[in-house]
Amino acid sequence: MFLGVATPRFILQFLLEHLWLVGVACGIAFPLALILGIWVTRPASREGHVARYVTQFVFLGQAVPSLAVIGLVMAVLGTGEATAIFALTIYSLVPMVRNVVEGLRSVDTSVLDAAKGIGMAPLGVLVRVELPLALPVIFAGLRTAVVITIGTAALSSQVGGGGLGRMIFTGLSMMDTGLILSGAVPTALLAIFADKALGLVERRLRGDW
Repeated sequence: MFLGVATPRFILQFLLEHLWLVGVACGIAFPLALILGIWVTRPASREGHVARYVTQFVFLGQAVPSLAVIGLVMAVLGTGEATAIFALTIYSLVPMVRNVVEGLRSVDTSVLDAAKGIGMAPLGVLVRVELPLALPVIFAGLRTAVVITIGTAALSSQVGGGGLGRMIFTGLSMMDTGLILSGAVPTALLAIFADKALGLVERRLRGDW
């Protein structure tokens, strides 16, 4: 049980918990986002209404506050680490799916026609043409999702998820500014570091350096 003492050991423990929550949630969400984004951008899916409704639902999900998502998931699944990971996965899906869809739709149709013209099968066009060209946009969505999830994971401590949020909210309940900062500062630094590191990879994918 956390005793309200912001020792380096506690900070490291909660930092590792925080990284675990973010890593697992984004690790689950990314392949799901790829599958969903590819599905809604296929010609056969675009002709139906289901893909349109799915896209609208995902895009509108960005307007839902993260705390509301966590609260809704908690009402259904109860509390615990699994609940936190499930809620974070859902919330991180939004920017990922959006960018997968936008990235695939931004591929020039003339390039696709040329690939089909040389006899490439639909799967070959997707894997060898569409996804490589859409990769910078897709990765930008992953970058955004990771940074958002780092911040949202702090709220997941309220449903038993652990992480740096435990120090923040324990400090709030105890009116202990030092304890609040012990959780808030590492969370902010982690988000900044993740954004900068993933930004370098994104620049490389875009060919900016």
